[in-house]
Amino acid sequence: MTFESLGLKKELLKAIEEKGYTTPSPIQEKAIPVILERKDVLASAQTGTGKTAGFTLPILQIISETKNPKFRPIRALILTPTRELAAQIYDNVREYSKHLNIRSTVIFGGVKPKSQIATIKNGVDVLVATPGRLLDLHNQKALSLKRVDLFVLDEADRMLDMGFVRDINKVISYLPEKRQNLLFSATFSKEIKKLAKGILTNPAMVEAAPENTTAEMVTQKIYRVPKSRKTAMITQLISDGNWSQVLIFTRTKHGANRLAEKLQKQDISAAAIHGNKSQGARTKALKGFKENTIRVLVATDIAARGLDIPLLPHVINFELPNIPEDYVHRIGRTGRAGASGEAISLVSDEEVEYVKNIEKLLNQKLIIDELRGFDITPTDQPQQKPGSKKRQQAGGNRPTSKSPSKNTSKRNFGRKRNTSDGNNESSSSDNKKRNNSKRRPSRGPKKGDY
Repeated sequence: MTFESLGLKKELLKAIEEKGYTTPSPIQEKAIPVILERKDVLASAQTGTGKTAGFTLPILQIISETKNPKFRPIRALILTPTRELAAQIYDNVREYSKHLNIRSTVIFGGVKPKSQIATIKNGVDVLVATPGRLLDLHNQKALSLKRVDLFVLDEADRMLDMGFVRDINKVISYLPEKRQNLLFSATFSKEIKKLAKGILTNPAMVEAAPENTTAEMVTQKIYRVPKSRKTAMITQLISDGNWSQVLIFTRTKHGANRLAEKLQKQDISAAAIHGNKSQGARTKALKGFKENTIRVLVATDIAARGLDIPLLPHVINFELPNIPEDYVHRIGRTGRAGASGEAISLVSDEEVEYVKNIEKLLNQKLIIDELRGFDITPTDQPQQKPGSKKRQQAGGNRPTSKSPSKNTSKRNFGRKRNTSDGNNESSSSDNKKRNNSKRRPSRGPKKGDY
């Protein structure tokens, strides 16, 4: 199949050719014709499958085939969760519309709104926006959404994770009732389907890959490693492999900063990118990473959806995410557009439960291996307190006295016991308590404009 067979006009075909694309991806094959028929769409596609072009191309064609109103009101609104993703989508819109009489712009937080307001007042046909800045400018009456004909909600699952449900509903309340709606999500959950039911009308279902699958071209590796030795392992992997472009994910912003600093001390050029960084710093770090002047980019999950680095060979999970769906998005940064990639996860003892949750989501068993020199041994386990007597009877931790005191059971609760293979293992009740406390996922930031 060709792009021409999808019904796209010559101006768009010329732009596609200039970008070097010849064959549409599965999501583009399925989504473009349906959108051109002016139907609402509920689409599921894993990251790196070309879904941005899947909705951008038909939107541009629809707008170009209708007469431009004199003052160019906003006619297509693309709502997305993060600044990086908003900038990426805008770049696509601008490049694909270069041979059309279409104006577009992007708005997000972290920068002064003055220039954004001026651009909108001059008239734009397509607006790409994050929720916070969009509502802020709407409240200032700097823009109107009354003439929006096409509404796209991209990365809807991440929107929900970040607590944007209320903002999404506010935005929808400002849109005209008669419009075409497109909802794109990497995963489908009950919450997503509920959200879609309130937005879409008789939608066409489009799926380019099985739900919650990972890219076929991504090789997944999991290494067991003590928490205290993760940085040393990453340093060795990068140095021994002579890797020039590595994206590393941490769970926290401070963790990203610390890891970037430690890598720099090992003469590995690195930068951190997360929600606390200024927009200028984030843009500079991403630019350096894409241009290979920065060898390692350390990011939090807030950046997992907005990073589009062609041919990225390596992704490392310094810490596994406590939301299993985020694993899919993280490793989806590599193995994009048919290229091969490698995703490595470093797993300490307390993260084994996260592996089980990821395997359940993927319906796939992940092989856990060890890297020579970083084996987890009994010496890596917490040492016994000085002065305590270590019981090594054949029956496990049993009191030495035949008449135990009343407090013996309390003293022994949670104590380490020796298993037959020589590894220390916590009691099952202690494990259950610890695992339950860690299985409450943090749903990410509740407010703010990323």
